[in-house]
Amino acid sequence: MNHLIEFKNVTLGYGKKIILSNLNFSIEKGDFLGLVGPNGAGKTTVLRSIIGTLKPISGEILLQTNKSNRTTFGYVPQRDLIDPIMPYTVEDIVMMGRYSQIDIFKSPNSNDYQLLTKCLQQVAIEDLRYQSFKELSGGQKQRALIARALISEPEILVLDEPTSGMDLSSRQSILSLIKQLHTARYTVILVSHLLSDVANTAMRIAFIEKNYFQVGNVTDILTSENLSAKYGIEVEVIEYKDKKIVITGERHV
Repeated sequence: MNHLIEFKNVTLGYGKKIILSNLNFSIEKGDFLGLVGPNGAGKTTVLRSIIGTLKPISGEILLQTNKSNRTTFGYVPQRDLIDPIMPYTVEDIVMMGRYSQIDIFKSPNSNDYQLLTKCLQQVAIEDLRYQSFKELSGGQKQRALIARALISEPEILVLDEPTSGMDLSSRQSILSLIKQLHTARYTVILVSHLLSDVANTAMRIAFIEKNYFQVGNVTDILTSENLSAKYGIEVEVIEYKDKKIVITGERHV
């Protein structure tokens, strides 16, 4: 196995407050892992530990090194956290993802702008290059933020609630784009409270509830028996036109 990240007996929390313990799993090169669970269950805690902004209370998190001696992440934050006061264009927003690789005393060069063009093409918004970011639709903003992550040339693309608050059409469009990027080359970590988004996009699922963590292939985790036992209610997982639908009572999630 080609582990990019490996958790060994990891306990996570803040100060003396433990959120999750005894985490043992790995993320492989070419993986597509969905972190799914309700708000407040610990998704953000696990995510922060993966990208290195939260150190474990105990255990080890091992990262594979590359030529730069580090694993590189392209992080796509929640759209609601991006509310620029200044009238930034799409080009401005995307280029921000490149600044960590540009000398502090230099400006972007022709190679940086060529890469920016490539990233805009990858997410299909090259025609919006000079548009004001704050005037874009939710789906367009999400594509711009994904391009901003791609321009850093990451090994792992991390998306935090990328479809939150979107209408059905925009939601499906963004999920399709994420699948395309995974197929093209990227290892992907998708964080969502929407089980159906992860079920029909990811290869593996890390299922997070309060004081509970389970990781495995989508087909192993998302079974009627497993979800019914976890939630203590009758849950049915059905297939319709190659899509998984999770039904609890009269609702799908």
